[in-house]
Amino acid sequence: MFALTFLGTSASVPSAERNHPGLLVEAAGKRILVDCGEGTQRQLLRSGAGFRRLDRILLTHGHLDHMLGIPGLFSTLGLRQSTDAMTIHAGQGTLDVVIRMLAGLWGAGRAPIPVVFAPLTEGQVIDAGDFIIDCFPVRHRDTDSFGFVFESPARRHLRTERLAELGVPDGPMRGELAAGRPVVIADRTIDPEDVLGPPGGGKKLVVIGDTETTDGLSKHVADADLLVMEATFLDRDASTARAYGHLTAIEAASFAAANNVKQLVLVHMSGRYPDDEILAEATKVFPSTRIAADFDHIVV
Repeated sequence: MFALTFLGTSASVPSAERNHPGLLVEAAGKRILVDCGEGTQRQLLRSGAGFRRLDRILLTHGHLDHMLGIPGLFSTLGLRQSTDAMTIHAGQGTLDVVIRMLAGLWGAGRAPIPVVFAPLTEGQVIDAGDFIIDCFPVRHRDTDSFGFVFESPARRHLRTERLAELGVPDGPMRGELAAGRPVVIADRTIDPEDVLGPPGGGKKLVVIGDTETTDGLSKHVADADLLVMEATFLDRDASTARAYGHLTAIEAASFAAANNVKQLVLVHMSGRYPDDEILAEATKVFPSTRIAADFDHIVV
């Protein structure tokens, strides 16, 4: 299960209703920020999420609207005397921008809290046991951009009716079978295949920041339970979208429809359009589309 709290859903110019980009993903007791736009720390407080157990930031790319909130967040964590290290995952070029930004405020190699910089290359970012995070390159202007796949494995659960039929008592034997190991009861061997049901429960979440094209992204997005993706412009302004390296709502929706995505959530909307117009354009192609607002909470 992945729980998402949208902390900022605007494009590069924020509004009174939409903060700069930021997304909190919670899973298996871990809390991870995807992007940290200006004002993210206040959005964490306003959402009720707070700062507890927050020790990892994934940056989609190095444009300031996606990372300018880092110094403020670090300053606050330092004042709260946090001793936990914050790991920042990003492309090396993006990390270089963050490093220079922090050095300009606190001096080279210094920050209010311990920081670990982890350069991204395509593939696995972390294996958290109950879920993994992979990353993949995304094209957005002159940046080293990445998208992220959060995936929890499908699991096989014990079938209680079969356990009862075979006389397997509550306790360690059931734990052994659940772990895939056979047990012996009264000289009879019971194999895990005798009591395990079909795989189920795995979930896939994909988060893509700014992108100028969906070319080459299908293999990473296919069959996602939830796709979070930008839709900065409407189709009537497609030429402007190309010039600034962004997608239109209809492009995002068409991409979701072509890749068997269960639900599409649009973010990074330009304030020049009313929400209902963006939604109308997207749902014509992909009805399972919603527009995220700041502080929306979605569970996958």
